[in-house]
Amino acid sequence: MNTRPYQICTRCVMDTSDPEITFDDAGLCSHCQRYDSMVRDIVARADRGERQNELDAIVAQIKERGRGHDYDCIMGLSGGVDSSYVAYTANRLGLRPLAVHFDSGWNSELAVNNIENIVKKLGIDLHTHVVDWEEMRDLQLAFFKASVANCDIPTDHAFPAILYREAARHGIKYILSGSNYATEFILPSAWGYQSGDLRHLRDIHNRFGLHKLREYPTIGFFQQYIWYPYVRGIKTVKLLNYLPYNKFEAKRTIIRELDWRDYGGKHYESVFTRFFQGYYLPVKFGYDKRRAHLSSLINAGQVTREEALTELGHPTYDPQLQADDKTFVAKKLGVSAAELDAIFQQPNKDYSDYASNAKLMEFGLKVKRAFVRL
Repeated sequence: MNTRPYQICTRCVMDTSDPEITFDDAGLCSHCQRYDSMVRDIVARADRGERQNELDAIVAQIKERGRGHDYDCIMGLSGGVDSSYVAYTANRLGLRPLAVHFDSGWNSELAVNNIENIVKKLGIDLHTHVVDWEEMRDLQLAFFKASVANCDIPTDHAFPAILYREAARHGIKYILSGSNYATEFILPSAWGYQSGDLRHLRDIHNRFGLHKLREYPTIGFFQQYIWYPYVRGIKTVKLLNYLPYNKFEAKRTIIRELDWRDYGGKHYESVFTRFFQGYYLPVKFGYDKRRAHLSSLINAGQVTREEALTELGHPTYDPQLQADDKTFVAKKLGVSAAELDAIFQQPNKDYSDYASNAKLMEFGLKVKRAFVRL
């Protein structure tokens, strides 16, 4: 349990709900310090249009490598702001993406409608991978029973596994990612372990799951760090880091151009993710992911600290919808609301209470960063 005196950053809204946060003498948190040292200049240069030449060169490479193929790049399409804007931008740049959607069984009706509008208006092909529901249900329930913070790993792990698989199948060498520094750089590692660790996923499922995972898409360390990026030569491009990316302007653009409709929260296109971020994390662990999202936007100059504090004063989302979601999630997972409550009341666990490749993946990330610098 976190017994530290409460403290909140003097610049952003990150606070001691992150047990690993530190502050300097001026009260500036470690997240803001990392933002300043690692990405502030990158975001600022992109905002000023100074990365346009880099973007032009990357786009030219993608087009050249994709010559003679049906598609020159591939991208995940969840229907959220970031992926929707990537699809719009790719189309504007003259790229020919294959959009891939992972249907985890939790899409909101609004998300389905948004995805349909995007692919129709942009004239791009869509490949939808529909998960084996019994396996997905069993895996998600296993993560709840494990009492770890990141219970959205079953969805987040499968998406890149499918992307790499489809890229290799179609001979595509570039994956367009909606991940970006301006709106999501800040995210405490203590709030949830990374989703790419197959050993961690399997250990939790082996302990708490009831069925074998035969169809669920997985990706291991060797595939993720060596086979696909170096042997198969499939590169990931974070497109939004090369151009001025403002979340609110992006929303206005996709609303106007793609008839996109808002979900009311980051990643709320999935009913499960909405419930996970808006109920499970804050109630069970005291983690409000809005703090991280808003802190990134503060550092990027897209919201003020006062605006962020005002938003945090409101519920994560409508209380009645929370109650409805809880009933819906329990029923869909095959348990009663009382059984789900009993699962949530189990003692909280850290990811390190289960097997993982944390040290190996940390080493792989260091090697990757060193290679990028070279």
